[in-house]
Amino acid sequence: MPRPKIIVLGAGLGGTIAAYEINHAVKGRADVMVIAESETYSFIPSNPWVAVRWREPEAIQIHLPPVFAKKKIAFTSVGAKRVHPTEKRIELNDGTTVNYDYLVIATGPDLAFDEIPGFGPAANTVSVCQTAHAVAAADAFDRFVENPGPIVVGAAQGASCYGPAYEFALILDTELRRRKIRDKVPMTFVTAEPYVGHLGLDGVGDTKGLLESALRERHIKWVTNARVTSVEPNLMHVEEIAEGGAVVKTHDLPFNYAMLLPAFRGVPAVFGIEGLTNPRGFIIVDKHQRNPKFPDVFALGVCVAIAPTGPTPVPVGVPKTGFMIESMVSAIAANLDAILDGREPTAEASWNAICLADFGDEGIAFIAQPQIPPRNVNWSSQGKWVHLAKIGFEKYFLRKIRKGESEPFYEKLALDLIGVHKLKP
Repeated sequence: MPRPKIIVLGAGLGGTIAAYEINHAVKGRADVMVIAESETYSFIPSNPWVAVRWREPEAIQIHLPPVFAKKKIAFTSVGAKRVHPTEKRIELNDGTTVNYDYLVIATGPDLAFDEIPGFGPAANTVSVCQTAHAVAAADAFDRFVENPGPIVVGAAQGASCYGPAYEFALILDTELRRRKIRDKVPMTFVTAEPYVGHLGLDGVGDTKGLLESALRERHIKWVTNARVTSVEPNLMHVEEIAEGGAVVKTHDLPFNYAMLLPAFRGVPAVFGIEGLTNPRGFIIVDKHQRNPKFPDVFALGVCVAIAPTGPTPVPVGVPKTGFMIESMVSAIAANLDAILDGREPTAEASWNAICLADFGDEGIAFIAQPQIPPRNVNWSSQGKWVHLAKIGFEKYFLRKIRKGESEPFYEKLALDLIGVHKLKP
């Protein structure tokens, strides 16, 4: 009798780690396969460094086929055209089909640049959402320093990832000061958040005070409750929105260099499948990371549907941070292990969050347990140690990917010591 087939759709942070951990959990009772659109893993948190040439792209990338082969995980980079959950099959971009017994969706998002006229790397702004985007942003930054002027950085309406926007604004400030041209560069931070430091999480600890202070000390102005209506070459049009939706102020912001994070949506392979996704194309899951309509489908990471923390004048999404994603991975691996043993799945991801936001010379760290308030732990801190910790984490995580490990014993020991767990008790 053939063994069950588990397909992991996506090979980013969540998908790659999921393949390793699930393969270990099922211990030869099922075959694991990964379907991705590239053979290259990129450590996305380092993209802001790539955009100012503090990293070359090759330094944060890993060629995946040899690692998967060593772990006896099947792999293809053909990519998925469409998931057909009622038939338990995936249609690939080359016209072939792969059947599955269990599907783990870890695709990450589709980047909705097209929802704002003139927005995105194909138009008038740069991006750090993908490593290829960051490489293009670095080329644009090289041109910018020859002719410095205003910079606009931030996150557009509907965005659900705010840390990288703050990071990039403050990394740019650090790099410009090193080049002795910061005095020639007015900077504005534009965000859909109702206040600086909201982060899509209604703040963590004193992120409001810490981030406001960081922007103020570096002479970076900000616009909150911001809705970007369009972007022209060197000019961004922004509306400031009050409670109730009224426009209280308009801003026409000139720029020589601009990077705003876009809103996310589900990828085309799953978008619009009734019962599988919400209207934005994100995967609907229960407390076990399992889709209610298609119980053989699990999902993790940015592609998962999570309700916002509360109503805001401008739509603000909830970020799915790295540790939160890894907690989803652990829950799915444990639940697939249970199902293969004939047991009901019981594991629930803790959705705890640990974040290191680098500013180039210092940074802010926070721990949220759980990520969505109210919380049992709500802590944040600032210092030069955060910058060093981010460098160390980059090297450590890339080593995990290269070795095909999801959680070495010493990582679990360290997390246990500080009381941060991936699964609920």
